[in-house]
Amino acid sequence: MLTVVAGLVIAWSSRPPAAPDAAAAPPQDELRCGATACRSVVKQEVGVDSVELVVGEGAGRIRTSGASGPNIFELTIASSGARIDAGSLQCVDGEVSVCLVRGEVGGEALGEVLVRRSGAWSRAQRPYVSSGAYLALQDVDKDAVVDVVAVQRACRAGSECSLRFAQVFSLAGGGGELGCTPVVEGVESLPGWPTVTPDPSDLRQCDA
Repeated sequence: MLTVVAGLVIAWSSRPPAAPDAAAAPPQDELRCGATACRSVVKQEVGVDSVELVVGEGAGRIRTSGASGPNIFELTIASSGARIDAGSLQCVDGEVSVCLVRGEVGGEALGEVLVRRSGAWSRAQRPYVSSGAYLALQDVDKDAVVDVVAVQRACRAGSECSLRFAQVFSLAGGGGELGCTPVVEGVESLPGWPTVTPDPSDLRQCDA
């Protein structure tokens, strides 16, 4: 467009201003994990939802998205120093869906659990520890809700030995301990190894 002002011809550009460089602009919804931005480690589809582990410097989050809506939970085992990697997430879809997050630190496995009931995710309040560095989900009591199986060492404090037993926790109803298997010589002798799946009839009170 041309404009005449006091005998001068001034040209005005009709082009719109250049858009800012999107790559140069900081993200507005960047999720923080401790002092750094979160980075995704592993993600699984659980029916109509996705569950993702994201970590940063000494901290982490569990992020869910999908039909149940967005949720972010603190990844407490990351704050305890547990190593989070692609094998740290196990999820089982069902009427009651369960995700176990696990990581190793100091020769032990630490775990925490998310449960989806009636379309809503919540955290199981009990933390899980395995001195035998094995935590996994299995439906031991065949009630259609998976249980947490933790392998424990049967050694005196401060000593090393190969004695092991499996401890089983229910996630149905109010949860609780289902029991423990007999002690065996070597982890390979546990029922179903390497997928430890005790028979309910083999479980007994853990402190017996």
